[in-house]
Amino acid sequence: MEGTLYVVATPIGNLKDITLRALETLKNVDIIAAEDTRRTKELLSAFNITGKKLISYHEHNEEEAAEKIINLLKAGNSICLVSDAGTPAISDPGFRVVKKAREENIKVVPIPGASAVIAALSASGFPSDKFLFYGFLPKKKKKRDEALTEIMQMPWTVVAYESPHRIEETLKAIHNLKPEKKIAVYREITKLHEEFLTGTAKEILKRLTPKGEIVILFYPQKEEIIKIEPEELLKKFREEGKTLKEAVKKTCQITGLKKNEIYKKALEIFTE
Repeated sequence: MEGTLYVVATPIGNLKDITLRALETLKNVDIIAAEDTRRTKELLSAFNITGKKLISYHEHNEEEAAEKIINLLKAGNSICLVSDAGTPAISDPGFRVVKKAREENIKVVPIPGASAVIAALSASGFPSDKFLFYGFLPKKKKKRDEALTEIMQMPWTVVAYESPHRIEETLKAIHNLKPEKKIAVYREITKLHEEFLTGTAKEILKRLTPKGEIVILFYPQKEEIIKIEPEELLKKFREEGKTLKEAVKKTCQITGLKKNEIYKKALEIFTE
C-alpha cells in the first residue's frame, strides 16, 4: 500500500493558530518533510511531538528531494509536507513534490490552516468577493514595474507579497506609477508587532516600519473610478507639480471621462 502525502499548513506567526487536525497529522505520520528542519523541530517541540523522522526539502533541492519523498511514499510511508510558515506550495517550496505525487497517483490530502493572504484580505475592508493572489512581486525593477502597472489596472482586489528589504522601493514605484492608488500594507500578521496601514503609497511610506513579513493589497480599479472624484484628482496632480494639461490627461485616464469635461472642471477649480 502506498502512503499518503499530507500538505500541512503551519502557523504564520502565532503558534496558537495551529489546528487540531494539523497536530494530529504531525503526530501520526511516519515522516515529516520540512523546508527547514530546524524550524520544524522548534514547532514540534512547542507541542511536545517527539521521535519524528525529518527530511529536508527546499527551493534548492526540491527536484532531488521530490524523488526521495515519492519513493518513501511508494514504500508505504505517510508523509507530512510542511514549510517554514503557512501552506507548502503557496509562494513556498512544495509544488514539485505535490505535482510529482499527483503524477504518480499517490493520494494527496490538504490540511488547511493560517494564511497571510486570507488573513490580510479579510481584515482589510477591501472588496473580497473576487480577488487575485499575485505571490511575490518580481525582484528586478523593470519586471516589478511592469507587474505593478498590470496589477493596478485590475478590476478586483490584488494581494501580493513583498520582502521587507524591497518594500520601500516598491512603495516609491507605486507612487511614481500611480500616486492616487489606494493600497494597504499588512506587516507581521498574527505576530506581536502586527501593523495595518492603508492609504496611498506615499502616505504609507511615511509610517511604515520596513521589517517582517509584508502583504500588499491593491484596491480594485473599477471601485476607485466610482469613488474618486475628478476634482480631487486634479487638485492632487497639481499639488504634485504637474501642469494643467498633464493633470487633465491623467484624470481622464483614471476616470474615463471626456477631456473637454475634465478641462472645464480644471478651469473652474484653478481660476477661482
